[in-house]
Amino acid sequence: MIAIGCDHGGYELKMEIIKYLEANQMKYKDFGCHGEPVDYPEYAKLVGHAVVDGECDKGILICGTGIGISIAANKIKGVRCALCGDCFSAQATREHNDANIIALGGRVTGPGLAVKIVDTFLNTEFSGDERHVRRIALIEP
Repeated sequence: MIAIGCDHGGYELKMEIIKYLEANQMKYKDFGCHGEPVDYPEYAKLVGHAVVDGECDKGILICGTGIGISIAANKIKGVRCALCGDCFSAQATREHNDANIIALGGRVTGPGLAVKIVDTFLNTEFSGDERHVRRIALIEP
């Protein structure tokens, strides 16, 4: 199951990504928001805890730039959230960092590209390479 959440700056893009998830028969849980003005850290916490606690396998977070919501998510122990604006970064963060949440900017990434980034993120496995495992351990608190 995929956790998805956003603030008002990411609402429209969230709805496009939900269309992709539904078209590909991927189960998801929408943690909000629903377009109203909100504070992004609250949604980062909801999605982050859902992933860390095992309720969801991976997460998708969206705010205006993706910056604030990714910073907020990375404050949660066990979250490895990567802000991605291209498919190569989405692939690399899964293969090398075993990122469990991706962040996107609703005001900086168009829906077509965002869907490709999300598809890459969700369909790329962690390499499990010893050097990457070692490096991940070094960044854990």
